[in-house]
Amino acid sequence: MGILTRLAILIGSISWLPRYLPWIVKADTVLQKVSRGRVDLLRIAGLPGITITVRGRKSGVLHSTPVLAAPDGEDWIVAGSYFGGPRTPAWVYNIRAADSFDVEVHGAATRMSATELSGVERAAAWDRLLGVWPNFTLYEKRTTRVIPLFRLHRVS
Repeated sequence: MGILTRLAILIGSISWLPRYLPWIVKADTVLQKVSRGRVDLLRIAGLPGITITVRGRKSGVLHSTPVLAAPDGEDWIVAGSYFGGPRTPAWVYNIRAADSFDVEVHGAATRMSATELSGVERAAAWDRLLGVWPNFTLYEKRTTRVIPLFRLHRVS
């Protein structure tokens, strides 16, 4: 684990950080646009990240959301944590409603679908996520909701 990853984990553990999440997301979006997708905050920190592009379940408009993700073979594990905030992120509802969506990794898009995890599968996926981002434990403590976990897998 590099120094920037350790620094990101330290910053991510700050208790007041969630209230600044909208600005962090906006800054990351600008950084991605300026760099044409080559640079984002997760990549700078040495963390695995993907961008999910899915149609809004109500609006039908395409939304792209960068998320921290744990690789698991050809699949990805993602959590709808929103830094342990009280609300579930909108992208969670959108992928629940979508048959498939695009996942971009380092500029390459792949069509994927999501399986929401529970039970033993969820526990194993949670451990995998903690290996990438230990702050998920803090996020779980910050909220009363169950943080949804998904396995994203390639659509054949």
